[in-house]
Amino acid sequence: AALQKLRGTSDLSAELEEMLAEQAAVKGQRAKNPWELFQNPALRWQLVSIVVLSSAMQLCGNDSMYFYAAYVFQEAGIPEDTIPYVVIGTGSCELITSVTCNMIIDYAGRRPLLLGGYIFMAGWAIVFMVALSQQTQISWMPYLSMACIFAYILSFGIGPAGVTGVLPTEVFDQMSRPAAYMICGSLLWFNLFLVGTAFPFIVKSLAHFCYIPFLVVCVCTALYVWFFLPETKGKSFLEISEEFRKRNFKTKTRAGFYKGPEEVKTTTL
Repeated sequence: AALQKLRGTSDLSAELEEMLAEQAAVKGQRAKNPWELFQNPALRWQLVSIVVLSSAMQLCGNDSMYFYAAYVFQEAGIPEDTIPYVVIGTGSCELITSVTCNMIIDYAGRRPLLLGGYIFMAGWAIVFMVALSQQTQISWMPYLSMACIFAYILSFGIGPAGVTGVLPTEVFDQMSRPAAYMICGSLLWFNLFLVGTAFPFIVKSLAHFCYIPFLVVCVCTALYVWFFLPETKGKSFLEISEEFRKRNFKTKTRAGFYKGPEEVKTTTL
């Protein structure tokens, strides 16, 4: 009844079937604590994925854009008393794109949104650093810097901001999800503290090229998503688990093929 009220329809047979299958798969198990996730080889790549993506959420430099926003808007000629409202506008853009991402995530897929977000952020980081370095020489560069701030935040909102929080639900079973979310939340706050503490020193050391570390994070995260993160769109939890199981336990045979643990044991015997 609660599910019918939530979905707004009475035809829930497929979803209920999937929920019952997942419940049967974890029957007899108890809720895991965070440390148990690190010890379980069957969850190795799921855990690596959420650690990488949760860390990248803060280490990609999105929050640091707000550090430069007031300076860039001032250089672009925006009245000083109007700048705080424009900065609020950048935050509103992130909110709007995050909501939009949640509306299109089931159509576009998780991997394309993450890949597109981090790739675009890497590109805008390069343009932003060039614009900052030329801000005093070329009159229209402050406007390009301002456009980069909005574009960077929009790219973050439409991809990483909207997708990262969904993944633990899709790649962990019912017994592991609470612990997975504890790990994600801890990493988000720790890395936010790390960036907030380190960014002034990065600016002092690298000046206009302070976004190089964030550029590296965006590129590395995009590569990880491309090579290691399976698409979860339109798949049941059991199908997603099977993909990760093959990755967690694959062993290379003498012939060069990859087999799971059961196949390897049978071949050996």
